[in-house]
Amino acid sequence: MAHGARVNRPKNPNDRRPGARSGPPRKTGGTKSAPAKGGFKNAGGRRGPRKPQGRDTQAPDPNLPKRDGDRIAKLLARAGIASRREVERMIEDGRVAINGEVVETPATVLTSLKGVTVDGNPVAAPERTRLFLFNKPAGLLTAERDPKGRPTIYTALRNALPADTPRLMPVGRLDYNTEGLLLLTNDGEFKRALELPSSGIPRTYRAKAMGKVGQNDLEALFEGVTVDGVHYGQIEANLERRNGLQNWIELTLTEGKNREVRNVLEHLGLQVSRLLRVAYGPFELGDLGRGAAFEVKQGDVERFRKALARERAK
Repeated sequence: MAHGARVNRPKNPNDRRPGARSGPPRKTGGTKSAPAKGGFKNAGGRRGPRKPQGRDTQAPDPNLPKRDGDRIAKLLARAGIASRREVERMIEDGRVAINGEVVETPATVLTSLKGVTVDGNPVAAPERTRLFLFNKPAGLLTAERDPKGRPTIYTALRNALPADTPRLMPVGRLDYNTEGLLLLTNDGEFKRALELPSSGIPRTYRAKAMGKVGQNDLEALFEGVTVDGVHYGQIEANLERRNGLQNWIELTLTEGKNREVRNVLEHLGLQVSRLLRVAYGPFELGDLGRGAAFEVKQGDVERFRKALARERAK
């Protein structure tokens, strides 16, 4: 059974529970019902979706006629062809057709994907939404291919996943030298919902960084910080251990901007030597081995999707 993660962490690194462990990143686990190879916390808990602030929640106009079907870009994303944005680029490039006629706009509304082809290949009906947890090692690119010939996550996934696994898309990215939890799904719409900052899904990282920093410096990040003209929103940061100039810091954020953790810590005068993600929403790295992948139970996926939909509807 995976070790349980602390939920309410002390702000002062010297004010710890009796017997609380300090030190390098712990292998965090899920609830008692979660498998040891990857954690799933109840979506209503600390690491579930958070209601975003200031989001437009205006309800649809009830006087407008109900649309019969969905946009083709949404349907193709749901079928796992690519993310909606990538599908829109495919349509712009003339790669998508219906009964042999090239689709001119991603706003085309369809009730099914019958007769739709991508690069001349028929599109199969979408299968059930599947979600995998992957412990990404450092030194892998989060991409399908690299012009420079560097290894990608798919190099490792060939050995980590069953041969009949559908095409999977990464949820967000982890930098080349960042390791830890990466979510993968076959559902482009689900991927998009997980990535959107407006969904407010927290991501938790642990960083090993050299330099002088105090808990007060880290707590100031809770108000947000601007670095080189880029504003980073609320970050919950705790100093877990200090040994001379070496620090272990845990950070939880919801935006997930490019190199956010590294940029913020470097702004505080720290040099990051190791960075790993240990949680994404209710899903935790647990004891999942380096380079290994694990499929989340269908029931857990559906519960999380429903919780996410409820939060987004508020």
